[in-house]
Amino acid sequence: MRGLYAALLIAGLAAPPCDAIKQYLKPHASAPPAPRLVMFIGVDISGSFMHGKYFDDSIEFLARYIHAHLNGLGGLEVPHSLFVGSIGGVKKDEAKTLYPIEMFQNRSVEQIDAQLHQIFPINRVNTFTDFNAFFAQVGDMIDMKKLLLKPISIVLMSDGDPDMGGSTTGSKFHDLSMSPLEGLSRNITVRLLYTDAVTGKSWRDEVPRKRIKVWTQDAVVMAEWKDPKTLLPGKGPNEQDRFFAWVRDNVDFQPRLRRVD
Repeated sequence: MRGLYAALLIAGLAAPPCDAIKQYLKPHASAPPAPRLVMFIGVDISGSFMHGKYFDDSIEFLARYIHAHLNGLGGLEVPHSLFVGSIGGVKKDEAKTLYPIEMFQNRSVEQIDAQLHQIFPINRVNTFTDFNAFFAQVGDMIDMKKLLLKPISIVLMSDGDPDMGGSTTGSKFHDLSMSPLEGLSRNITVRLLYTDAVTGKSWRDEVPRKRIKVWTQDAVVMAEWKDPKTLLPGKGPNEQDRFFAWVRDNVDFQPRLRRVD
């Protein structure tokens, strides 16, 4: 009898595990990594840009850009957080509302475009283009929301010409201060879109910074985003692989770190 029990025990141990045990022993598929990118988008509301040649184009592009990132289209990185606000205003150092990611999630390109036009109506007259106030507000938001150490992309829809009021100490670009952003993350990139070649060079060569990367793109290049060879006619927003590739190469490009004193 003991021999029979021993034989049954050995047979049970040798038998393949039941389905419940198999399921328990089966390695679980790893969950996709949580988004880490933090995006801040600033729109220049000074009269020179709002009433200029490229403002409408910039808002139309921005709607597609936000939609593509929020939905991870074409391999674009889905942001952990997104904030959209104004650069400049009627008064110097004027604080502006930073609209959160929920304002743009689960919306079509057309709905995001309408939302942006509501946030940035062109019938307002704004005097200053105060980048310093915007950088300070971004730094405060990063600190308050505990977004420290995450990769941060700050996208500026602007011609890049600063007008912060008061006299300058020399170059008006040298008076731009990114110091509120220093030390918040090891990976911060400021992307100035819709500028010109001379202004873009001044941003890259003259704006003081230590750990912050700067990328600029000229307005004449930005306007190519809706060329029929880039934005294919008759294709939906999810089918624009050429547009997504264009964005990666011309907007989301990662420049090298360069210190400017």
